[in-house]
Amino acid sequence: MGPAPSNLTQATLLVLLVLPGVTYQFLRERMRGPVSGERNLGERVLRAVAASVLLGSLYLAVAGSFLIRLLRGDGRTGWNGLVQRPEAVGLTALVLLVVVPAAAAFGVSLWERRRRPAGYRSNRTAWDHMFRTRGSCFVRVRLKDGTWIGGWYGSNSYATSYPEPEGLYLESAWRMRPDGAFTGRVGHTAGLYLRGEDADIVELVHALPQEE
Repeated sequence: MGPAPSNLTQATLLVLLVLPGVTYQFLRERMRGPVSGERNLGERVLRAVAASVLLGSLYLAVAGSFLIRLLRGDGRTGWNGLVQRPEAVGLTALVLLVVVPAAAAFGVSLWERRRRPAGYRSNRTAWDHMFRTRGSCFVRVRLKDGTWIGGWYGSNSYATSYPEPEGLYLESAWRMRPDGAFTGRVGHTAGLYLRGEDADIVELVHALPQEE
């Protein structure tokens, strides 16, 4: 890691190089979700820096003279504008470092959605989507060896989420028939834990009118 910026100019350049791309990359992931090529931290940082360089170059090409005058103020040297007009500098920084990258992320995401109309949700996995806003219900699971297990997913139950391995804690276990039907609550049950990797089928059931 290199030395800390020694003056205001270096600090400003560092912010301009990093912050717009970080804002863009973060919002792109929230709107579109991560892709396989961006799971590596180095790849994500590289994309953020590339976005910052692109946006910074665009700022200089479109409004470079204005930005220099804003920062220098009424002096020919130095950066008196930071002291003379802090409100204008702060508002400009907000627009260039946050608003424009956010608008770019939104625009690119909207353009990609029109090209690829398939739906997307911000949940990282289908497992997350299934349990993130799930209310109380029964859960039955067919294991990879063909055995059925099940129980009640209530307020004291818990499902892990990405990036942790898929897992499910049911606050009570129920007896199951070989065909997967519920037959009754296990006596003195204190809960049931399931590893997602052991499951072949996971089904959520709202009620058991014919199986109790």
